[in-house]
Amino acid sequence: MNERIRPAHDAGTWGEAIDEAVNVVTRGRLLVLPTDTVYGIGADAFTPPAVQALLDAKGRGRQMPPPVLVPELRTLDGLARDVPDAARALAEAFWPGGLTLVVLAQPSLAWDLGETHGTVALRVPDHPTALALLRRTGPLAVSSANRTGSPAAFTAAEAYDQLGDSVDLYLDGGTAPGQVASSIVDATGERLRLVRAGAIDLERLREVAEVDDAQPPGGRP
Repeated sequence: MNERIRPAHDAGTWGEAIDEAVNVVTRGRLLVLPTDTVYGIGADAFTPPAVQALLDAKGRGRQMPPPVLVPELRTLDGLARDVPDAARALAEAFWPGGLTLVVLAQPSLAWDLGETHGTVALRVPDHPTALALLRRTGPLAVSSANRTGSPAAFTAAEAYDQLGDSVDLYLDGGTAPGQVASSIVDATGERLRLVRAGAIDLERLREVAEVDDAQPPGGRP
């Protein structure tokens, strides 16, 4: 069995694995964790060298900053400013879940996620292992656990096949239940815009708030 992969299926037995994951994050290293969509590669959002290591592991440049996963809705106001009421309504309706909100970041935050232009993409995942970890670590920069341009990983083993020893620890929470990326809504302009269709379709979003479809014909390139 791969020594970097730790079982984290069951809350009754995952304590040691979560402890180890917290230690990895604290040391500024990388880990892979299950989410409700696909597996993600994560790092402490407030440790710039760790975030850079995440981008390097994926083969991604700073022009594609990673989203940030948070443990609960109330974290939103600690990381974002001037959140529109409509965006907050979406968060209340779909967090935890497959919705990523792009919002204006608090300017005082000591982080460097890449070329964000003053924004941050936030999500609360609906996965018990991920939430157990986030409650202890706080915000994590998390991107899909694959090399850029390669298929998303639905298991810890698939993530290891792509990322290998660039990641210190892989939390194995079983096969990702969603296997569809989150929907991304941009809440930084005058109107909310759907910039990536995913786990939550436009019709469901529009049941809660007015959201424009900003995707080009045929989907996002």
